[in-house]
Amino acid sequence: MPIYMDVHIVPGVKARGVAEAHHKDLMHQDEFACKCMTYWIDEERENVFCLIEAPSKEAVEELHGKAHGLIPNRIIEVSPDVVSSFLGRIYDPSEAETTDDGLKVFADPSFRTLVVIRTADPVLLQNKLGTERSYELLNRQNDTIRRNLLRHGGREVEHSGTGFILSFTSASKAVSCALAIKQEMQEYNDGASAVQVAINAGEPVEKSNHLFGDTLQLAGYMCAIAGNMQIVVASAVKELVAKDHFQIKGGGLLALSPQDEALLGFLFGNLEKNWQDAEFDIEDYCRAMAMSKSQLYRKTIQLTGLSPNILLKEFRLAKAKDLMRKNPYSISQITFESGFSSPSYFTKCFKKKYGLLPMAYLELLHQAIHFR
Repeated sequence: MPIYMDVHIVPGVKARGVAEAHHKDLMHQDEFACKCMTYWIDEERENVFCLIEAPSKEAVEELHGKAHGLIPNRIIEVSPDVVSSFLGRIYDPSEAETTDDGLKVFADPSFRTLVVIRTADPVLLQNKLGTERSYELLNRQNDTIRRNLLRHGGREVEHSGTGFILSFTSASKAVSCALAIKQEMQEYNDGASAVQVAINAGEPVEKSNHLFGDTLQLAGYMCAIAGNMQIVVASAVKELVAKDHFQIKGGGLLALSPQDEALLGFLFGNLEKNWQDAEFDIEDYCRAMAMSKSQLYRKTIQLTGLSPNILLKEFRLAKAKDLMRKNPYSISQITFESGFSSPSYFTKCFKKKYGLLPMAYLELLHQAIHFR
């Protein structure tokens, strides 16, 4: 049966009130073939997130409506393993105390600071350094990340082979961990492998249909504008660490403003919508952004360091490489799936960007070694 997470925005919410509402859910769950697994409550941010096994979203709404009348603002389907990776549990916290009247009362926020680390593509690194050296370097990077993650009390959410997603309850510890990883990597990396880091914070359910989808999406865009060994920090994270009296100072860190983030999301959001359309050009990009060519050029250069033309081309190339890793496409299929007008132009652009032909990349991909 599917598992859902919902969010309730409740002004003035308190832990005991949520415990009472959850108790009422438990009393009525069997009527709707549901199983109320746990919840998270954040009194400061005035929200509650419930985790429920249920036959449908409608059953979740009906259960809440019958039990206490608090209808969710949003519901998404989730994987319990992913929930556990981000939040550390899928049932009530073991340390929660039971009151004299039988309620488990706890205040456990779901807000997390996420560190997204992009490491080099193993195939490109193998082509550059050779199998033995690339294996050694990537495994050393993975060890560095995991050792510092353990030291700073974070959780490993995902290791894709080309990067990590790390989850922290503390923004200061997330930043400290990222800085420690960067400092250690700089001692041995010597520019051989490009590493970009982004730190963003948010809630598990917002606009996206994926857990922490909005937070991760912006972090991905932030990684795209990061220089090698640079850490890009979202404005929300900067505010959180300031509250903890933790100062973000230089050292290859770039702290974004809310205006930067809005522009970044708008720039890349329009690329996400249109990258597969070969007819989508700079004129279309200007219209989508509601900017003149000069405005778009100036703002894109200022934020990403790239012109709109190059940003669009590099975005398509990165997507093409993703397609090559996920699907057994021919070069011709990849060309048109990724918005390029001809295989010859795609091949030329790919070779210039990555240093090898697309067919050579595919061949190396099939022989690729795996990194732990």
